[in-house]
Amino acid sequence: MARTRIKFCGITQLEDLQVAVDLGVDAIGLVFCPTSPRAINVQQACMLIDRCGPFITSVGLFMNQDAGTISSLIDKVPVDMLQFHGDESEQFCCSFGLPYLKSVAMGGMGQAVSESDYASASALLLDSNELGQPGGSGKQFNWQNIPALERPIILAGGLEPNNVSDAIKQVRPYAVDVSSGIESVKGKKDINKMKNFVTAVRDTDEC
Repeated sequence: MARTRIKFCGITQLEDLQVAVDLGVDAIGLVFCPTSPRAINVQQACMLIDRCGPFITSVGLFMNQDAGTISSLIDKVPVDMLQFHGDESEQFCCSFGLPYLKSVAMGGMGQAVSESDYASASALLLDSNELGQPGGSGKQFNWQNIPALERPIILAGGLEPNNVSDAIKQVRPYAVDVSSGIESVKGKKDINKMKNFVTAVRDTDEC
């Protein structure tokens, strides 16, 4: 079975980052949406990226922010990839010269997903939020609503150490993305939950 990649999103503190690095996660998410409890500033983001090391992808998360704001941030913060969590158009998402992920709101009735949606995106990130709402709610959506797609899928929404194995077995995503499922409080990760999440993913991959 192929290795499932892991993204820890909403990293805000150096000690949490260091645990993620030690655990060998593939990517970290840095939230730049000002209304999020996990939002960080330029100085914090640069400090975190500086400690990532060469083999962890840093992803800057935005939601319905204007092009000037995003351009200003990525001029100052050397993120490797962008993630758009709002109703941004494909043309907007690919206008910044960086690879990007596009989040798809699967909560409520869910959104229709097709191979043509955001064809320039590196992957589609399927989250449990409803359209127009931010992610990080800790809620799970119905995985049976995911259509068969040949494009890489990053599964998010309500994942935690006790259900990520079932998620991988059922959905077979390229990657899993977790935030609240490894937290003690919003914005502060729990070391044991981080370790248990990674262990669950690795153990499932070996089955």
